[in-house]
Amino acid sequence: MAAPADPEAARLLAPDGSVTIPPGVAGEVLRALVRDLTARVRADGGEVSPTVRHVLRALHEATQRPTAAAPSSAHGTTAAAPATVELTAHEAAVLMGCSTEYARRLARTGRVLARRAGPAWLINRQALDAYRRGTAA
Repeated sequence: MAAPADPEAARLLAPDGSVTIPPGVAGEVLRALVRDLTARVRADGGEVSPTVRHVLRALHEATQRPTAAAPSSAHGTTAAAPATVELTAHEAAVLMGCSTEYARRLARTGRVLARRAGPAWLINRQALDAYRRGTAA
């Protein structure tokens, strides 16, 4: 058997074929998947399978877990707090497993913190998570 071309990729690949996603890139992987799935659903009118929805939810939950602080650049300083994350109504709908119109309605009625950016609604991810947990203010 030939040695893998990328040792880091080989480290993330389990013997059963599953892939471990490092916590630091879970959000980036989630955004890329949602963006690509959105384009595919729009193009062919299909739906995302329940298994894919479970993977998306697991990635989302991974992004919500506290992680060890990133190394700082100078002694005694801490890493900068992450910026506010906003999701499109469609991305929010995929995470919630609901229709895009329902996600827009949540934004329009003020049930989740959101703002308009032209014709699109941008929904605050933390507010959406609080709504999903039933802890929205």
